[in-house]
Amino acid sequence: MNRTQEMVLAHAAMVRAENLARDAERVAHGSDHWKAESLAAAGTLWSHIARSHILIAAALEEEASDV
Repeated sequence: MNRTQEMVLAHAAMVRAENLARDAERVAHGSDHWKAESLAAAGTLWSHIARSHILIAAALEEEASDV
């Protein structure tokens, strides 16, 4: 994988994290409030995955196709 591919994966993971956080907030105020903690935990996991992809991208050397 190259730096650009890692950044694409990081962005996708951040979108998932954001959506899960939004879902957690929504269900926290409804009848399914018991699901909020699990959704928030899943969102946290996806944010850690995104951070991992960002760190990998930062460690990769720039390739000619990335410039």
